Amino acid sequence: MHKLWTDWKTHSRNIYRILLVLFIASCLVSLVALRHNNQTMVKLRSAVYTADKNNADVNGALNNLRAYVYAHMNTNLTSDGNSIYPPIQLKYTYQRLQTAAQASVDASNSQIYTDAENYCQLQDPTDFSGHNRVPCVTQYVTTHGASAQAIPTALYEFDFISPSWSPDLAGWSLVVSGILLIGAAASFVLMRLSRR
Repeated sequence: MHKLWTDWKTHSRNIYRILLVLFIASCLVSLVALRHNNQTMVKLRSAVYTADKNNADVNGALNNLRAYVYAHMNTNLTSDGNSIYPPIQLKYTYQRLQTAAQASVDASNSQIYTDAENYCQLQDPTDFSGHNRVPCVTQYVTTHGASAQAIPTALYEFDFISPSWSPDLAGWSLVVSGILLIGAAASFVLMRLSRR
């Protein structure tokens, strides 16, 4: 029985050391995997910004980013309490839509201005100075003119929330690190108790 107890003391130190080394290695793997997840998210986010700027496949790039963030931890793209703007904003897509809407309104208003001049000319054909025609044209354009509708910015701003844990290298290495930490702690306690 004494030999068994002596063997346990010797092995408990070795087991503790092995578990501690494995825990440190697993923590390092976790850190590298978490960093890789974040760096991949940054690349995918840059692809979204590039597609937005170059008027390329924004939806495809956005879907790739969304799928990656939802499937990997440490990739959070959400507004925190201090942020005024969401993290993903399709600024150039929004500007192109606003410009197109304003161009459509301007084209429509150009025809309305011509219609207003014709209408006001018919109302007072004897006014050669245009003194009465200017208020008539202004009134006509005001009542019949179009104005660009505001495009909701929320349609072009995105938040993506990553999971707290994901079944990838980062997630599983964190689980292994936790198990190894518990094992090392238990081994340490048993080693201390066996010294008494």
